Amino acid sequence: VPASIDNDIFGTDMCIGVDTALNTIVDAIDKLRDTASSHNRAFLVETMGRMSGYLAMQAGIVTGAELVLVPEVPTNVEVVAHTMEAAYQRGKSHCIVVVAEGANPPISELAAMINSRDLGFSTRVTILGHIQRGGKPTSFDRLLASRFGVKAVEFLVEGKTGSMTGLVGREIEAIPLSTVLSNQKRLPMDQYEMAQMLAR
Repeated sequence: VPASIDNDIFGTDMCIGVDTALNTIVDAIDKLRDTASSHNRAFLVETMGRMSGYLAMQAGIVTGAELVLVPEVPTNVEVVAHTMEAAYQRGKSHCIVVVAEGANPPISELAAMINSRDLGFSTRVTILGHIQRGGKPTSFDRLLASRFGVKAVEFLVEGKTGSMTGLVGREIEAIPLSTVLSNQKRLPMDQYEMAQMLAR
């Protein structure tokens, strides 16, 4: 049964815990935006995900972040600085940049580079950390876990051993562990491009 908030397990569209973590991130960014607006600040917000930018990308889309930085796409500091400065010049009262923990450069180095420039905003760093891993599971995660559990037992009864339950579209399927372990889940680049487009 796939359970990883990073959503980095091949063979399933969604893992248990992803939706709960994403909702926690969105709630935190919404609260940070209030402070950012009232104090004319830019916030660099780090999400978990190890080497997967899935959580950062999804959070960036649904919170309307000005920029999303993920490990799968090289970070250009000049683009980050230009985006933040352009937001300030357009009269925005705040700027939110969502940074996946595996992005390069790390958020601390990125913040130092940004703070060395006069972009209009006062910049702050917020690392959400392990708060993303706890809390009450969303109804989606509870239902997904129940579906995975039932299907895991059914697959065992049917003799489908050496498999993982995987959400494929709307159905739960038995995915051979050999397939899961020999493939790497990739970030859906169409969604990453959508995040960049919506930020403009």
